Amino acid sequence: MLGAAFVLSCATTGLWAAGKYAAGTGPADQLQLPPPLATPSVRNRPTIIGWPKGRTPVAAPGFEVSLFAENLDNPRQIYILPNKDVLVVESAREPASRPLEKSANRVTLFRDTTNSGKPDVREVFLTDLNKPFGMQLIGDRLYVGNTNSVVRYPYRRGDTKISAKGQKILDLPAGGHYTRNLLADASRKKLYVSVGSISNVDEEGNDAKDPRRAAILEVNFDGSGLRVFASGLRNAVGLDWEPQTKVLWTVVNERDLLGDDLVPDYMTSVKDGAFYGWPYSYFGQFEDPRKKGHRPGLAAKAIKPDYALGSHVTPLGLAFYNGKMFSPRHHGGAFVGMHGSWNRSKMVGYKVAFIPFADGRPSGPIEDIVTGFIADERKFQAYGRPVGVTVAPDGSLLVADDRGNKVWRVTAKK
Repeated sequence: MLGAAFVLSCATTGLWAAGKYAAGTGPADQLQLPPPLATPSVRNRPTIIGWPKGRTPVAAPGFEVSLFAENLDNPRQIYILPNKDVLVVESAREPASRPLEKSANRVTLFRDTTNSGKPDVREVFLTDLNKPFGMQLIGDRLYVGNTNSVVRYPYRRGDTKISAKGQKILDLPAGGHYTRNLLADASRKKLYVSVGSISNVDEEGNDAKDPRRAAILEVNFDGSGLRVFASGLRNAVGLDWEPQTKVLWTVVNERDLLGDDLVPDYMTSVKDGAFYGWPYSYFGQFEDPRKKGHRPGLAAKAIKPDYALGSHVTPLGLAFYNGKMFSPRHHGGAFVGMHGSWNRSKMVGYKVAFIPFADGRPSGPIEDIVTGFIADERKFQAYGRPVGVTVAPDGSLLVADDRGNKVWRVTAKK
């Protein structure tokens, strides 16, 4: 029922009573949420102090973290080419509503010719972009998601630089949540493009004017056949295919300013034609009080997402693990890069987490894999902030740290 308090009985599952899932996380059907503004809404944007010399993030037992690359300019996303070259997008800083500190607008290439896990070749691969984020190689063309377009470039295996002018195949609405991620389907017939909202809850009604906003789009590789694949997703950034079912999954940044524990960011499978609630309702059909009476019929159709990651953790990266380096229990599970909070009284996120999967579904609580990004919680200081996560060909995990200006490599402990 719209507007109802979201309280489910612990006795229905026994999981909450057993403490299996931390508050505000876990499967949506087992989730308990407070009413809106049960706590004050605060603004605690972090101060980034950078990484002291020799300091690295902290790995969970069984893992190690080492430096893969440094001296980058806001690295946000990582893509691996078939010849194992590593592409790193260096882009604009968020939030987009504040003056941008830097905007590198380029892609840098790293190559490890010695198979040491540490690149020995570094080249500026592609420039003259507009707040790029997503990348996808399809045949002999590299597609890049700018904030206002999808552009493709000719690519030959082994290239260390692209100097050719790109061909724009698709216009996109610019600005707001600027990240435009890209993902091709397994059949290599369709390209999926994530487009975030302009606003928090469409206060001015601008998002509603463009159905491409707060959505995942589907388009042919030449830019034709554009359609909205799924909508009501405030800012879906990380995209990946679940390896067993081949279903599309995403991680979504939900709305702010409803208190510490609303609204949980989430990870969900993405159903063709589905509406996920934003901005009218959250976690299914629970009406946002700021949108009360706006489109109640649409809110009543909203689909509940699959798995809550916690409120304001800001998930930006998603990668299902298909490597062989980590233990068998990690195979097929999801790694999530959590950029970290600003709308919460205590810092949350600022880590890489893992959610186990079984039979194509989340099968357990969130596990912290890489932490140590927070420098001083009392002062809201951080060394860096993780974003994109990518499985490398050797089975290690690469993590883009945009505010630390580094890429970290996570390996199994020897």
